[in-house]
Amino acid sequence: MKFESLVELTGAMSCFDLALLVQAFDEKRECIQVQLSRWMSQGRVIGLRRGIYTLSNTFRRTELDPAVLANKIYCPSYLSGLWALAYYDLIPERVVVFTSVTSRLPQQFENICGTFSYRNIKQACFWGYLPVQLGENRILVAEPEKALLDHWHLTPGEWTSDRLEEMRYQNTSQLNAERLMQYSELFKSPRLLRAAQLWLQLCNDEEDILL
Repeated sequence: MKFESLVELTGAMSCFDLALLVQAFDEKRECIQVQLSRWMSQGRVIGLRRGIYTLSNTFRRTELDPAVLANKIYCPSYLSGLWALAYYDLIPERVVVFTSVTSRLPQQFENICGTFSYRNIKQACFWGYLPVQLGENRILVAEPEKALLDHWHLTPGEWTSDRLEEMRYQNTSQLNAERLMQYSELFKSPRLLRAAQLWLQLCNDEEDILL
């Protein structure tokens, strides 16, 4: 496998995996791994996690967006939790960890693009996400209501009034109260249902009108 052939095949991709190269080139898997390792040491190829790579900026013909990579580094997954809450401007903080939900085992990866955290959720609750256009790419992001519920669900402990207020939620009028309650019931979690009910009450008390 020549480096020029690799660039021709993957130059327009944000990332690629070893399986693609094994299919595309008539070489043994071990030989391709050795070549990739050599190009990584030269700075031509960048490892994102074991078996997944990207070309350096010099050779890649597309921008490297961490949010796009989040969907591809570990599949199936969708961006959710604090990252999605910040994406929807529901919390004031800037979130630097790309938090995703997956039906697979939890994982965390760190590379030149940032920290990617994948939290496990049972298959029965792996829903409530939609494709969002991000530049030239489409990424899977939790709906605002599901991002809230995922965060509450994956964070241990009871969500009291004080704890909810500490989150400093904002722009909550974009959420659909009926959908939030429907989604919370689907989790079949009394703790989550209590959190949703209390959060809606706090919004009503603060006159944050929900759809």
